[in-house]
Parts: sequence; structure tokens; C-alpha cells
Amino acid sequence: MAHSWLTGAPVEGPLPLTGDGVPGELRREVLRDAAVVVVLTVLATAAGIAWELPRSIVGWSASAGVPLDHLVFLLAASHLLMMVFGARRGRQLKAEAAAHRRLEEQLRDRAGRDPLTGLATLTGFLAALDRLARSGTDPDDVAVLLLDIDRFTAVNDTLGHDVGSHLLVAVADRLRAVLPAGAVAARTGGDVFALLVPDAPDGIATTVVAALRRPFAVRDLQLEVDLSAGLAHGLGAGSAELLRRADVARGTAKRQATGVAVYSPELDSFDPGLLALHAELRCAIRDGGLEVHHQPKVRLADGRVTGVEALVRWPHPQLGLLAPDRFIVLAEQTGLIAPLTDVVLRCALADVRAWREQGRRLTVAVNLSARLLHDLELPDRVAAALREERVSPADLELEVTETAAMDDPDRAMTVLGQLRQLGVRLSVDDFGTGHASLAHLSKLPVDTLKIDRSFVAGLGTEPAARAIVRSTVDLGHALGLTVVAEGVETAEQWHQLAAWGCDLAQGWWLARAVPASVVPAVADEVERRVAGLQRPAVAAIVPAQRSLG
Repeated sequence: MAHSWLTGAPVEGPLPLTGDGVPGELRREVLRDAAVVVVLTVLATAAGIAWELPRSIVGWSASAGVPLDHLVFLLAASHLLMMVFGARRGRQLKAEAAAHRRLEEQLRDRAGRDPLTGLATLTGFLAALDRLARSGTDPDDVAVLLLDIDRFTAVNDTLGHDVGSHLLVAVADRLRAVLPAGAVAARTGGDVFALLVPDAPDGIATTVVAALRRPFAVRDLQLEVDLSAGLAHGLGAGSAELLRRADVARGTAKRQATGVAVYSPELDSFDPGLLALHAELRCAIRDGGLEVHHQPKVRLADGRVTGVEALVRWPHPQLGLLAPDRFIVLAEQTGLIAPLTDVVLRCALADVRAWREQGRRLTVAVNLSARLLHDLELPDRVAAALREERVSPADLELEVTETAAMDDPDRAMTVLGQLRQLGVRLSVDDFGTGHASLAHLSKLPVDTLKIDRSFVAGLGTEPAARAIVRSTVDLGHALGLTVVAEGVETAEQWHQLAAWGCDLAQGWWLARAVPASVVPAVADEVERRVAGLQRPAVAAIVPAQRSLG
């Protein structure tokens, strides 16, 4: 009897087996044929009695001169031969059925076992979770630890995929050595591993991560790895939900560079209600159901509108015009962010070309998700869009957050470098809200620094905000970058930023995001309004003094 490699329980095959191993369907077919033979034999016997067939046959034999005993012998011999060949065919069918069963067992094993490491696959891991849920184990004692190797792509790129594969095998072996009895380890994809611990001891995540941070002997190398791990407890919400929560915690650990994070609702931005929009969003992307609006960016030195930021909108038939915060998270969680960004990019470039043909040349900025900075095909798609829309690369700016640039920085630097080689401008969005070091910022191939609106909002009242904004303007200029202030909502903020030498500003006080068709008219109106501003007698806005302590 075959046994599951995860639990030792008998494997339940898709074909019901009976007795000597012949599949049940074949057994039923044989029984049907035997029943037909019995019925036909009974009918033949009844016909022989009713029509006196034996006497007729004897009479025919005498009149035709054919010895009856010879005829009986031939019939008996042919029947014997049929039995011999039938028995051989039966043995062949049994052998084929056994081979079929062994193949199914191999396929089930391959579906549940990772061929490289020998650990469970995601399919096998979820099956183990489901079995545990049905076993009566206290769901609160169940823990899932999801971890990945930071910058694993650098190992493949610099040392080769063969070394990377050996490293994954070494990690799997180390996991087997440190996991408690009853735990299940799986490789769920790439460099991601999942651990199921039924009775999770305190500190299991710290123990596992500490073990994996010891050097690995791979070929003639001693490799040390950093890890990001997420821990989630409680099987009550279901196996898939527990795995998702562990993934949320893992993402938090990676973003915050903490090594290990434990799931809590505060970390989770997932909204189940968004799932209902998934199919509709996919159709909107495919069928052109999204719109791109544009918010002007104004040069503080002379009040000229020099560019816009493209912001996607979704005119939903029931929910009305949806802003990005209603569906961008959904797009990132479901893999739609790449096609959505491609649609926004194409629309934005088509708008740039249309404005140029109307006599108004503007640059356009398009936001990039953190996930896209790991997409090595992105530069080629951007180049194709520029070529097909007949727009100069200098008229396109791509915005990334500083946090996004820190996630897998090696791959992000590769993608950003290729985009820069195209001639596209790059900017760091929401600067000051992430965790990028100045050393890391100085290495990014960017042209523009955008000050987050939360700092600009405090210019008139918060000394700390004033210090941050002014220092960021000076820092950006020292690095040779253009500085853009977001969220400008008052004339006072405009004048203060101009006095400090900030280059560009955008915000609702200047103009909201509007459809592409009215951008030239809105740009003209903004320039007229800014030109009519009266400069204050003292450019610097002096807030009420208060202690920073």
C-alpha cells in the first residue's frame, strides 16, 4: 500500500481499487460480459430444447457425412485456445492497471514534492494545513512561518544559477534539522519557504532565522544570507487565510528590514470587499474602461506649467468615479498592476502627443508600483510605448517611492538603470516618508525629488516641517536634483517654497487632476492666476515660535 510522504497515511487514488488491484471499472465490465454470456447460454439451451436442435444436428451430420465427434473436438479446441488467449489478455490488463496506478502515485508525489529540495510544494503544504484543520488540533496553537532569502537574485546573477540551486538545497536541509517533530516544510516558489508548526513553541521564528543566518558551505564558498520572515498564528480563519497573513507579515519584515515580523491586523491593508471588483477591474483594463486625469506641475520661478502627473481613474458603472486608492491595492495583490500601468502609460503618452500637436509641450509623470521595479521586462515595454506613441523619452518621467527602491535594491537598480539609459527621467516620490539612507539615495539614478505633502502641509505651523522641507530642497539641489513640492494648498506655502528655491509645485490650490482634453485650458488659467499673485513683503513665513522639544 502506498503512503503519503507528509503524514504516513494511505494515499487515496482517484480510481477506486478492489480485490487484486484491478480497477473497479474494469471489474464491472468483466462482470457485465459474464452476465451476457450466461444469459445467451440459457437462451441457446432453451432454443435447443424447444426446437430439438441436438437431433437436427445429428441428422445433418449423418446426411452430410461429417463425423460429429470431430466437430465437437474442433469446437472444444477453439474454446480452449480462446480461454488461453483470454487469460493472457487478462494478465496484460492487470499489468496495465498496476502500471497506471504506479504512474498516478508518481504524479501525486511530484505534485506534492519539490524536485529540487525534496520539501513539500505549495499544493502539498495546503493539503497538510487542511488535514491539520480536520484533525482536531487546537487552531490557536498552529503557526505558519513564511520566509525568503533577501537579494537571492544577486546570488544567481553573480555566482550562477547552479550555486543558487545548491544554496536552496542547503537551506532546505537546515530547515529539516531545526524544525520540531510534526512540522512540515515547503518550498512554495523561487526562494520562498513555508513552515507549518502544529504546536508552535515560543520563539520558533527567531530560532529558525538564527539557524539560517549561519554560513552555508556551497561548493568552495561560504555564503551568508539575510532573510525576511513573517509569522502568523491561528487556523480558525482557514488555511489559505493563515498563509496570506504570514505573507503580509513577511512583506512587513522586508519593508522594515526587521528580519522577522508577527502578523497583526494593523499590518493588513487587505479588504475582502475589493475582491468583488477583481473581475470588473480586469475587464476595465482589457476593454479601455479606465481614464487618465492629469494634475499640473508649476515652476515656482516663473509660474509656468511645465508638466503634469498622470493619475488613473475608474468610472465604475455602479460606484461612480473611483480614485486609485480604491483599486490599486487590489491590482497589486492580484497581478493586474503591470497591465494597468501599461494602460496608464500608453494613455499618458498619447495625451502628451496630442498636447504637443496643439502647441503645448508638457512632460508627464507616471507612477510605478514597487512590484514593477523587479520586472526586468519593464524597460522594453516602456521603450515600445514611447516608440509607438512617437513621444520623446525626455517628455516622460517615472515616479518611484524611496521604499520601493529599497526592496531588492540590486534588481531595482538594474531596472532603473535601464530606464535611465532610454532617456526617461526618474523621480523619487513621497520623499521623507520611507527609510532610504542618504547614501542609498545618492546612488539612485534619479533626476527629481518630490517632497511629501505631509511636510508641506505643516509649513505655516510646524517648525519641524519647515526644517525638513528647507533641508530637503537644499539636499536635492546639492545632489543635482530637481525638487518638487506636493500638496501645495495655499498662496503662503507657494511663496515660502519659492523663497527657498524649490523648483516645482503641485497641489489643489494650483489645480486638481483633470481630464486630458481640458489640460491646456487649465494650464493657461493656472499661469494667469499665479502671474497675478502679489508677493508678500517678507517672503519667509514665520510661524508661532514653539519648542521642538
